[in-house]
Amino acid sequence: MTPLFRRRKRPAYRYIFAIVTLVLLPLAGTGLTAPAYAADKLAPWLLVDTELGKLAVMKGLKPIKTFDGIAIGRGGASAMRREGDRKTPLGQFEIAWIADSARYTKFFGLRYPTLEIARRALDEKRISTKTFNKIKAALDAGRLPPQDTPLGGNLGIHGLGASDPDIHASFNWTNGCVALTDRQLTELAAYVTIGTTVIIR
Repeated sequence: MTPLFRRRKRPAYRYIFAIVTLVLLPLAGTGLTAPAYAADKLAPWLLVDTELGKLAVMKGLKPIKTFDGIAIGRGGASAMRREGDRKTPLGQFEIAWIADSARYTKFFGLRYPTLEIARRALDEKRISTKTFNKIKAALDAGRLPPQDTPLGGNLGIHGLGASDPDIHASFNWTNGCVALTDRQLTELAAYVTIGTTVIIR
């Protein structure tokens, strides 16, 4: 399968199976399981299924709202993202900022890279110790980590804005973000705040 592929609609039962599988297995790159995370049943969180092209708003282990036909990076999805590869990162993140966007209507920015992603990149010599320390210092201080490292940055969930809806309906086209239609994004905004957990699988 090439990175830029035409998405196909999948049967609803397969999505339900995927949700159950995702929340019961250890989450990619986090060491955390969804049942442990879901102890706070009052806080919605977002589950992005990169294979099925769906985003679910979860409350505990129950999906309360789903959005079909989302787009991810044209490079696909990977736990080992690099600057410029146009891949959507896998793992557990949180919303770090929310802003209006002239290009994409609204942008829910991810706190990326996480400490685990940075540590793995350091172990694999994809970033320097100096870069790792800058990322760690920012995260320890509750700040957004540097967005201009070899791991890339400025990733999030956004709308279409002026982008072509026909392309969105047929291809994964972003530079690594998760894209929804503007209408979907408006609906999603009701569930998203700073600190909302986002799990991308």
